Amino acid sequence: MRAYHIARTGAAPAMAEIVAPVPGPGEIGVRIAACGLNFADLLMIEGRYQDTPEAPFTLGMEVAGTVETLGPGVEGLARGDRVAVFGGHGGLAEFGTFPASRAVRLPEAMGFTDAAAFQIAYGTSHVALDHKARLRPGETLLVLGAAGGVGLTAVEIGKLMGARVIACARGADKLAVARAAGADHLIDAAKDDIRDTCRALGGVDVVYDPVGGDQFKAAMRACRPEARILSIGFASGEVPQIPANHLLVKNLSVMGLYWGGYLAFRPEVVTDSLRQLLIWYEAGQLRPHVSHILPLDRAGEALELLRARKSTGKVVVTTAPGHDDR
Repeated sequence: MRAYHIARTGAAPAMAEIVAPVPGPGEIGVRIAACGLNFADLLMIEGRYQDTPEAPFTLGMEVAGTVETLGPGVEGLARGDRVAVFGGHGGLAEFGTFPASRAVRLPEAMGFTDAAAFQIAYGTSHVALDHKARLRPGETLLVLGAAGGVGLTAVEIGKLMGARVIACARGADKLAVARAAGADHLIDAAKDDIRDTCRALGGVDVVYDPVGGDQFKAAMRACRPEARILSIGFASGEVPQIPANHLLVKNLSVMGLYWGGYLAFRPEVVTDSLRQLLIWYEAGQLRPHVSHILPLDRAGEALELLRARKSTGKVVVTTAPGHDDR
């Protein structure tokens, strides 16, 4: 089968013909239709992601497709089921094997492109805002990186949860995407002062930060007393150093959120969240924003869109042009 593969540690990823894997106990084999890309894929290429597997491995963290084979002991799934799976890697390929426990059956109304763009981005934002920050109706939510893969979903979910949403992104085009997702106020990170703008709006109760760096520092200074700051990632490349005395003076809380980590110690947090998210999707209240869809043989170009910050929402790679989305 074809796969976008890292053959050895330190090697650049490349399209390769490799032997299709066989599902082991508790695993399913999936004919992959679509794979959603994430910033973490770029970190894996550099060996800087916390869950980078040992080479050789195939990139691609989340997939959607059709169950084709069942490993020993698998129950509750059947050949032909349409599923989405967060596998952690192995998605940029024509076929993959994944733990059956991580497979989610797709609603009839959900196509493979939406499904591949759904789990990590929406799951991260919902667990962060609901489970961790306990965002309440009427509170003010500041979303940094608001046109990116996770940021845009935080805008959508924040509005669904009844918050006033301030979206921060770079440039008019990206801000327009955030506005369409429901943002009440916009901050252009290229020219506006985050702290001053938020303070003029009365300050913020919850900060959703997948960016880090200087934006984290500015957002923290815009916080109201007892605000909660969610550290989601560091797309800026800079991990902020937090002055604990500032936390003390304003009674602030800083919370880390690694969505995939819950699968190891509290998987019900993820499954309960996905159940609610799919209810919202079926009701038409969530619609994944996919700015680019590219075929598997252009996987390198697709990842470059993320690296160059030329995408909004999600980038999805399909196994072939014109694939059947159902």
